[in-house]
Amino acid sequence: MINTATGGSVIREQKLLEKYLPKTGKYENVEYQIEWSSYTSGPPITNKMLSDQIDIGMMGDFPATINMTTFLQKGNGVKTLYIATLGYSDTGAGNAVLVPKDSTLKTLTDLKGKEVSVPFGSAAHGMLLKALTNSGIDPSKEVKLISQSPEVGGSSLKTAQIDAHANFVPFGALFPYRGFARKIFDGAEVGVPTFHGVVVRSDFAQENPEVVVAYLKALLEANKQFRDQPEAIAAKVEEWTGVEREVVYMFLGPSGLQRLNPTIRQANFDALKNSVITLKQLKKLDASINPTEVTKWADESYLKQAIQEMGLNYEEIAKSDTFVIQGEDAQTKEPIKNPKMAAQLWIKGEEKIMNFASIKNMVTKLQEMKADGKKAPGAIFVHDRTHGWKLFAENSFYVKNGDEVSAFLSQQAAQTFAAKSGVQVADFKGLQQFYAKASSQTILTGAK
Repeated sequence: MINTATGGSVIREQKLLEKYLPKTGKYENVEYQIEWSSYTSGPPITNKMLSDQIDIGMMGDFPATINMTTFLQKGNGVKTLYIATLGYSDTGAGNAVLVPKDSTLKTLTDLKGKEVSVPFGSAAHGMLLKALTNSGIDPSKEVKLISQSPEVGGSSLKTAQIDAHANFVPFGALFPYRGFARKIFDGAEVGVPTFHGVVVRSDFAQENPEVVVAYLKALLEANKQFRDQPEAIAAKVEEWTGVEREVVYMFLGPSGLQRLNPTIRQANFDALKNSVITLKQLKKLDASINPTEVTKWADESYLKQAIQEMGLNYEEIAKSDTFVIQGEDAQTKEPIKNPKMAAQLWIKGEEKIMNFASIKNMVTKLQEMKADGKKAPGAIFVHDRTHGWKLFAENSFYVKNGDEVSAFLSQQAAQTFAAKSGVQVADFKGLQQFYAKASSQTILTGAK
């Protein structure tokens, strides 16, 4: 799972927990046995935490809500505490609604009367219900909703056995990248926060606070590694998890769909409140659970201790959310001033990504590469002009107004923007053809 990478695979593979585990005092002669386990959903983690087989777990906001409320009811005095945040989005970016690649469906309103699958009880489920309702569709009457796991949903999209499938991070980008699906809606359009976080059994934390602090020190270092060398760590995550580096980078790299910040903020509490409300509506949560009390589930004391012991500043870390594309344009060497208008090429086999101040510069470079017979990029990124969401260029829509090219997630948003200037909307193929034609005309003119 990408959103838990810095709390899981990076710490595990880089041996960061071993680096920080206490070795003095009551831990002087302790021989640690660390067991890592991976699951595609939260319920197995919750079950194993209940049976005292897992001490520290990582999961998204919806399963974390179920985890913590289950312990309140069945924990026999033991609770689970939300102690740190992993990847998060204050708008819900990363959750998505997908259709088969060749589907004619383009917007949520096209889903009326269709069959849509989603992992029931997940953050994607909550996002889908709200998104359909906002689009004027009654999810209980005007669409047929069925529950499918990410693996089954992906297979259904690949074989076009489902009209649409909604899912959480990273599948909203992973399936389109693998070429069998197309995103028609991003969770950010709903504007409801989402996150993955770290929960710990309260008895374990009370008995071994130094170990919990050690884990959070490892998390802080993992986050720093990702910010310092996003391409390199993304490539390593691909080796460890099988999720392509380009998809990892799309979520956690500069101007990515998700942010890395371990602190617990209001957006995270808002996500938990929404989870409580939605899960109660779905009758997957006890009616007595009060959404206003989610702040009581959090305990940042272990994180603050880890930060202090590492000589860091909590307030500075809490504010360190700005991680956007910067530097100079790989084509023109001009400074990149507006990340929302920036573009990127990542060539397969190359260690570093190429950044561009504009989509025009990126496409120009792409045409030069094709003319020189150079290999195609493993990924091409652009960003939604209005919101800054990171997009795969091939699945986006464009408005060219003079030398300025703007990208949009949806065709409808592009058409609305284009109408203001009286220009046309193009897909990525059409945009490339324009610059290929312009380049050819320039060559012919110069040959006269």
